[in-house]
This record gives sequence, structure tokens and C-alpha cells, in this order.
Amino acid sequence: MNSELKTITKRDGRTVEFDCSKIAQAIFKAAQSVGGKDEEMAKLLAQEVLQTMLKEYKHKVPSVEDIQDIVEKTLIEKGHAKTAKAYILYRYKKGELRQQRALIMGQKNPSENLEFSNEALKILERRYLLKDQEGNLMETPKQMLQRVARNIAQADKLYHANEEQIRQTEKNFYEILSTLRFLPNSPTLMNAETPTQQLSSCFVLPIEDTMQSIFNTLKDAAIIHQHGSGTGFSFSRLRPKNDLVKQNLGVAAGPVSFLHIYDTALEAIKQGGVRPGANMAVLRVDHPDIIRFIECKRDKRALKNFNISVAVTDRFMKAVEEDREYYITNPRTDKYVGKLRAKDVFSIITQNAWKTGDPGLIFIDEINRKHPGKHLGEIETTNQCGEAPLLPYEGCVLGSLNLNKFLNETSTDLNRELLKQTIHTAVHFLDNVIDMNKYPFSEIEMQTKKTRKFGLGIMGLSDILIKLKFKYDSEEALEFADNLMSFIKQAAYEKSTELAELRGICPALENTEQERKMRNLTCLSIAPTGTISILGDASSGCEPLFAISYIKTILGNNEIVSLNKYFEKIAKERGFYSPELIHKIARLGSIQSIKEIPKDIRDIFITSQDISPEWHIKMQATLQKHIDNSISKTINFPNTAAIKDVEQAYLLAWKSKCKGITIYRDGSYEEQVINIGDN
Repeated sequence: MNSELKTITKRDGRTVEFDCSKIAQAIFKAAQSVGGKDEEMAKLLAQEVLQTMLKEYKHKVPSVEDIQDIVEKTLIEKGHAKTAKAYILYRYKKGELRQQRALIMGQKNPSENLEFSNEALKILERRYLLKDQEGNLMETPKQMLQRVARNIAQADKLYHANEEQIRQTEKNFYEILSTLRFLPNSPTLMNAETPTQQLSSCFVLPIEDTMQSIFNTLKDAAIIHQHGSGTGFSFSRLRPKNDLVKQNLGVAAGPVSFLHIYDTALEAIKQGGVRPGANMAVLRVDHPDIIRFIECKRDKRALKNFNISVAVTDRFMKAVEEDREYYITNPRTDKYVGKLRAKDVFSIITQNAWKTGDPGLIFIDEINRKHPGKHLGEIETTNQCGEAPLLPYEGCVLGSLNLNKFLNETSTDLNRELLKQTIHTAVHFLDNVIDMNKYPFSEIEMQTKKTRKFGLGIMGLSDILIKLKFKYDSEEALEFADNLMSFIKQAAYEKSTELAELRGICPALENTEQERKMRNLTCLSIAPTGTISILGDASSGCEPLFAISYIKTILGNNEIVSLNKYFEKIAKERGFYSPELIHKIARLGSIQSIKEIPKDIRDIFITSQDISPEWHIKMQATLQKHIDNSISKTINFPNTAAIKDVEQAYLLAWKSKCKGITIYRDGSYEEQVINIGDN
């Protein structure tokens, strides 16, 4: 048995030194509140707590909550009922205060909370605002954004800007951040102007067919995750299971075995100390271990830190259509080693996707066909959510425009002038991030600065379609989305070209025949915007509403019951709001069958599962025309969907020139992030 307890885990995931005197202090304070005066007794009780912990936590580190549970139990067992009651009450009140802490600063000075909602403030307090070693807040939301704007503006010094120009840049950056017109990816908000200074959200790391490469890459990924970013990998270069290993006359473990090793290792590291790791694993469809890979998440408990996608080729998809066989190739020898019936493999893919949501498909030929850096090599994988196809060692910084901020209550269109101005400032911001970023490794810095890729995207598309009274699955919505992304692309390219004239084109475009000389090889992505869409009080990315009322799990284990605020407002204005109706919506998830809601309202408040896969893909393909990176989008199926529906969706996405597709059938996992209706 351990003779001493060295560390404990705090609520924010940090591991700190254990100090028994703090337990004694807490017990004494509880005793004092009910008239107790014996400080020595508090110390003795703290020692009792310590002895219990040494017995119960021989092989793992206890959390603060674990310790508090033992304190309560010890006080009761040793006959200190009044002190125990006071301690429990104190613990409960402290919990409430922790939940409200982000709001306290706003009560003292409301301007410090800016335009963030109460829900956003709770998340900022938990994840983004800087804290001291004791976990106490060191900044307000306003100070956080000032920190970010100040830090990112410093990159202008590299291009001979004077102090006045840098101050103006900082002011411009702060304006688009504080008005929530634009938000960068989480690592930039968390890490700017800190010793970490890792600002990119995603990296792609190569895995070569050697033991040294496999484990060096795993080590690199662990360091990246520790600082709050995600990773994408292609396992396609690894020799198949049971293949020859000459050095010791043994046999290879294969890509899936190493994928499990990666998952286990990265499970232990939360991104930035606050969230579980996010990774993408890709395997080519012509790899000999493709069936093993497709089925590696059939056990729903497996590989929880990985999304998996099959890199399918045009040749494979045509073979599916024509019911032909296709060749599989050993990457070690680059020789054909057999054939598989394409329809059989496609069927296994869609069956597993129907059951678990994995694998998705990456249309690797379309990705490389449209990649503006073909001369640099072949793309094999994407970042963790699929919106950034990247070369080995490339990183990508992401940011999103909050479309809600460009539409007035009485408007029939976006404020295009304000949108253009914001895009120009956001492009300047994201290009500066590339320079201000502290890269984990020299290879990543070299490759990232060579291409200077970033992904400017959107959030709130569903919100503004509702405000404009466009049905998500309608030609009017597609036309609006087409014009919108065309406008965003033109404005982003315009600013990138301007920066190229001032700062120089990205090295990857030097000595090429590209017509437009840009500062950045790619400028546009549509990311899932999970947490930053909550910060911006916007619908996620380009997705339709998931539900009118739902339960969402955030920050690991906190549940939020949500009713769409636009629906609530209209329901009250139109006079059909009632608690009974809201209860009914929460039970059903969709409002399409609720006849007491007017049809014009049912039409615009259409949810993800009300929309056919065809219309999901139409929207994705429409947006993809203007996106030089890719799009993270999930096609949500109702629980009753058939495997055939998944097959048709995957085929249509390929034919529609999407770069990838992910599906999820409601209820596939008992512990899913968002729950609607009876599921």
C-alpha cells in the first residue's frame, strides 16, 4: 500500500500536489459554523480521511470530489453529525457558486460579459478564461478577447507596421470578436498570449511503415493534444496484418492494432486539460486490412477518441455502381495482392455506419483533384472533423463568421457591407495567427508556413434561414447559400490577394502558374463549430436545427435542456405557446406532426431528421462549390432509417462532388451528445 498520497485531480482536470492541511482547514471551518472550536480535532479527522484515501486509492489518483465524499463519510461515522451537515451545505453552496462564477463579474460590471449569454459565460469560466494555480479566475470575458486581439495583432510587426498601425489592428480584431461577428477556433481563445501559444485547432501527422515512425508520431500527437488541438492520421502506408517483417522473421500487427494503441495512449490526455481528444483515422479502400478497419468500431465501446473514415477512390465507387471487383494493394510492396467485390465492401461500410455512425467516407480523388497544391504531394487524410484536408505536418487555423450578426430584425438580406468588412478583418486575423502560432515541431512550422492554409467558415446558417423564412430543404435556401458562400469566398480571396501584395505570396505558390497570387493556399472551411457556436449563440456550422427542443451534453457531463429561442419567440407572438405544447415537442423532437402549430411555422422550423438525405447533400454540395478546403457536416437519420438509405446517401454525396460524408442514425449510441424525443 502507498505510504503517502502525492497528487489529486482538480475539477478542471489538472493534477496538483495533495495537501492534507487543506482538508483540516475545511473541516475546522465547517465545525466553526456550528460552534466548534477544537482545531486539533479537525487535524485528527483529516488524518482519518487520509488513511481511508490511502486504502481506497492505491492504484489511482483521487479527485477533489472523491476526497469530499470521504470527508462527509468520516464526519458522520465519527459522530460529528452537525459538522457533517455544515460541510455538506458548504459543499453544495460552493458548487452553486462555481456554476455562477462566470456571472458574478457581470453583476459587478455587466460590460465585462459583453454579449455572451449566460450559457456561454459558464463555458468561458470552465474552459477559456485564464486561471491562477488555485483555479481562481484571472480575467473576464472582455479581458480574454482583449488578450487575444492584442496578441494576434503583434504579427503586424513582422511586416514593418508601426505602433499606431498595430494598435489599429488590435482595435479591429477586438471589434469583430467582442461583437461576436467572428470567433476563432478554441485553441486561439485559450492559448493566445500564454506560454503555450499553440493556436491551431488541427494538425495532420504522417505515419510511415516503421516502428520508429509509428511511435514518434504517437508521441507528437500526445504533445499536440496536451495543448488543446486535434490530429488526423492516415494508416494506409502500414503493411497489413500478418504481413512479413523481415528483421525478426515475424508478422506485422497491422493498421487496426496500432490504431487501438493510439486510442489507448491518447485517452489519457485531454485536449488542453479540459476536453477529450479528437482524432481522425483514415484507411484507403484498397488496403488489404480494409474490412478489419471498417468494423473496428462495431464494438461501440472501442476507439472513442477517433472518428474513422474510408478513403474511397472514384474507381471503387464506379465498381460499386457496376457491381465489379477491384484490386487491393499491399503498401509495403505496392503490388496487387487480391480482389474484393466492391458492393460487398460498400455494404459492410454502410451497415457499420448505420449501426454506429462510423465509418464516414472521404472522396480522396475529389479532394486531390480540387487541391490547389497538387504539386506539393498527395493528400491522404483530413483533420479530426473532416473540414481540412491537409498534407503531412500541415496545421490549419479555423474561424467562423456568425451570420446572425449580419441580419437586422427587419432585414430581408444580410448586411453585405458589414459582412465584407468583417471577412477582410477575419482573414487578416487568421493570417496573423499563422505567424503568432507556437508550433510543436519544426516540421509543422515549416509546412504550415509554406502553404499558410486557414479555414474561414460560418455558423448560424439555420438561424438566418429561419429569420428569412426560407425552408432549409428548398431551392430558395440553396440559392441563398450559393450566393452567400460565393460572396464570402470572393471577399476572402480579395483580402488574401491584398495581403500577398503587402507581405508576399505563400511559398507554396512561388514559381507556379496560378492566376491569382494569394497569401494563403486555402482560405475556406466549414467546421462543426461545436463550442464556439454556443459562445456565439448560433446554430452549428451549416447544419439545420437538430431539434426544436433537446438535451445536449457539454463539457463532458453537463446537460443543457434547450428550446429554440426563435421558435419560443414566434410561438408567443402568434399565440400558440403553452407549457403543454413545449412538453409535447420535447417528447416528439419534431413539430411536423403537431397540427396546432401553423403550417408556415412548421415549414421553416424543420429539423435535421425531417430533412431527406438528398436535401442534406444538396446543401453540402452547394456550399462545397465555394469551399477550397472541405465541410464538416453530418447527415442525421431518424432511428427508423434503413441501411439502404445510408447507401443511397453515400452514393449521392460522391456523385454530387462532395469531399466527404458522415452520417448518424439517432439512437445509435445510448450516450450521444444531443438527445431528442423519447431517445
